[in-house]
Amino acid sequence: MEQTERAPGLGIGAYIAKHIREYGLLFALIAIMAFFQIVTGGTLLRPVNITNLFLQNSYIIIMALGMLLVIVGGNIDLSVGSVMGFIGALAAVMIVSWKLPVGVAMAICLIVGMLIGAVQGYFVAYWKIPSFIVTLAGMLVFRGLSLWLLAGQSIGPFPGNFQSLSTGFIPDLFGADKPNMVALAVGVAAVLVLVWLALRNRSRNMRYGIEDEPWGLFVARNAVVAFALLFVTWKLAWFRGLPNVLLSMVILTVIYVFITERTTLGRRIYAVGGNAKAAKLSGIRTERLTFLTFVNMGLLAALAGLVFAARLNTATPKAGFAVELDVIAAVFIGGASMAGGSGKIVGAVVGAFIMGVMNNGMSILGIGIDYQQVIKGLVLLAAVFFDVYNKNKEG
Repeated sequence: MEQTERAPGLGIGAYIAKHIREYGLLFALIAIMAFFQIVTGGTLLRPVNITNLFLQNSYIIIMALGMLLVIVGGNIDLSVGSVMGFIGALAAVMIVSWKLPVGVAMAICLIVGMLIGAVQGYFVAYWKIPSFIVTLAGMLVFRGLSLWLLAGQSIGPFPGNFQSLSTGFIPDLFGADKPNMVALAVGVAAVLVLVWLALRNRSRNMRYGIEDEPWGLFVARNAVVAFALLFVTWKLAWFRGLPNVLLSMVILTVIYVFITERTTLGRRIYAVGGNAKAAKLSGIRTERLTFLTFVNMGLLAALAGLVFAARLNTATPKAGFAVELDVIAAVFIGGASMAGGSGKIVGAVVGAFIMGVMNNGMSILGIGIDYQQVIKGLVLLAAVFFDVYNKNKEG
């Protein structure tokens, strides 16, 4: 098609108003980071603190990827924190107490996580028991099993090759000390790939007459993202380079973005969350999809449990306590609808970073955990209110 056949464009202000949820997230993250950068006297964006941000929030982001699919499908999983703690405890018993090889123990833990998700998904999908009840029961069960497995005590430390899962760094193949050239090369490559994908997607939209964002806004948005990536990788390059867990998070995010936006499976999960009855009448096997979202959630909760245990270098009975609240909050802050059927992987990741920056910034300022919980609760309420307000306005 010729460019003249494309849909009429909107002005920048009108386009932002129409897509306020997506741009609001970006503006909110920038504003929150700028605020804490100022009030902490520049501590927030120091290289060591940026590294800590990734390490501290890695397990939240990993589980947010799975939680988004569960919520998009019209369900919720309250057990992820307890499952994460249980898997960490299981890994500690197998690696530290039983002396099993790290690779074998990790594989068993991931399989156990999938089995846990399968059991919960079975009751939700095939017995139609509300996911809130099933996973609330799971939360209590696996919290108790963690206490039993650890006998109320912490187990550790882990061997170095297991710790590297969370606290290790990608070596600099160029042999330089500072800056880390691998980190810089990865940052530049990531920017080039993202710009190329954005231009390709815009070109495709123009060919098919799909409304696209104004050119000025397109350039500004991609410039902000490119600058942020280069800034972060430059900071990391002057510390210890790229953390292993950052690479894991990026790979998982790319995989889940592809699944949700480019595959039939992803589109069907959104269809189930949007209208399960209509999806079933159209031939979609809704029960199987719901079951698979919980299996996937169990797998990612297990991976998060391994990462968390590796970071702490020990398994404790209290590991994972109330983590499910941060995960769920990250997904809703990231723009997912509480009614299901809408939400994006990138939004969930940004929501997790918003929560992480707030936690980190408030800790640097010495704000007590009591006030931190109050502030995070108000932010979550505001995000859900914003979602409901927009839906009522559109309706």
